[in-house]
Formats: sequence, structure tokens, C-alpha cells
Amino acid sequence: MTEPMRRQGSGGALPGLLKGLATTARTLTRPSHTAEYPDAPPHLPPRTRGVIALLEENCTSCMLCARECPDWCIYIDSHKETIPATTPGGRERQRNVLDRFAIDFSLCMYCGICIEVCPFDALHWSPEFEYSELDIRDLLHEKDRLGQWMPTVPPPPALDPASAEPAEVTAANKPARMPRAAGAPATDRPVRPARAEPERPIPPASEGDA
Repeated sequence: MTEPMRRQGSGGALPGLLKGLATTARTLTRPSHTAEYPDAPPHLPPRTRGVIALLEENCTSCMLCARECPDWCIYIDSHKETIPATTPGGRERQRNVLDRFAIDFSLCMYCGICIEVCPFDALHWSPEFEYSELDIRDLLHEKDRLGQWMPTVPPPPALDPASAEPAEVTAANKPARMPRAAGAPATDRPVRPARAEPERPIPPASEGDA
């Protein structure tokens, strides 16, 4: 390397070094804002993925969350129960009764797919994260422990005032249908009269037809 190039390289490095020292000096003069956990609780974002809570009465044992889980860390056991008919001559029904619902958090990668695919809002995110264990087997949470996380689930955010009304609210506010009279058509729409087809003119007979 020639002498002019060496001087040019050293001169270009000096401003960068001084700029870095100035940044360090400014940082030293600023007070630190360290949260002294666990004495001071951390301020977590509202959508923190801490632990998954289970609302047992909403679960229908549809197995959708267990099938969609990429880690296969959800275990569900259930049995069918016969419900007697509520009206005379009615038919008995069957429903699934949840026996076991467990999540192995040593395998869970907190993707949230199980919460998104649940059609009955049985799974919810809780911001709680203080459930570390000394034994990895204790990270398998059964349904009783998953249900204990439900009081820590934050309420859902308020809807946008300019958003459309939810379909559930629209269906609940819809007026009940009036009972139709005997012999009336099954549809509630007015029956339109049949449209008469216009008469087509008969073409005159030609001499060949005679």
C-alpha cells in the first residue's frame, strides 16, 4: 500500500471513531430504565402469547385443534353420551363429553393455530408466562390447570364504531317469523301469478301443403 492511500485510509477512519465515541458519551449521560423483574412486573403488550387457557364448557371435542397443531402437543379424550328426548315422540341425541384436554408446553411453539381454528372459542391467549418448572414433565398441563388460566385472559378489544354489526347480533335482533296459516305456501315471499305466454301467429298454408 502506498503512503497516500495509507494516509487516506487513516483519515477516513478517524471521523467514524469520533462519532462512535460521541454516541457512547451521550448514552453514558442518559439515565437507565431497567425494569427490576420480578420486583417490578413487566408491561406486556395486550396480545402477548404467554400460555393457552381452556374454557372447558365451550369445548365440543371436535379435535380440530389437535389435528391442526403442527407439533402434535394437544391430547384430547372424550366419550359419547346419550341425551334423552325432551318432547314426547322426540328422538334421542348424542353429544361428546370431554374427558381429557392436555397441552404439552415443552413441545408447543406458541404459533396460535389451535386458538385460531377453534370454532367455539374454547381456547384463549393469556399473557401469563411464569409457569417454568424444574421437571419437564410438569409442563404437560391438563384441563384443570388450563382452566385456571382463564381469569387471566384479557377482555377482547372493543369493536370499531364504524364496523359492521356482527352476524350473531343481527340474527338475535331479527324479528321472529309469524306462524303461517293452514294451506298457505311454505315461503314467506309473495307468490307471483304465472305470466301468460303470448299467442304465436299461425303461418298461412302454402300451395304445396294443400
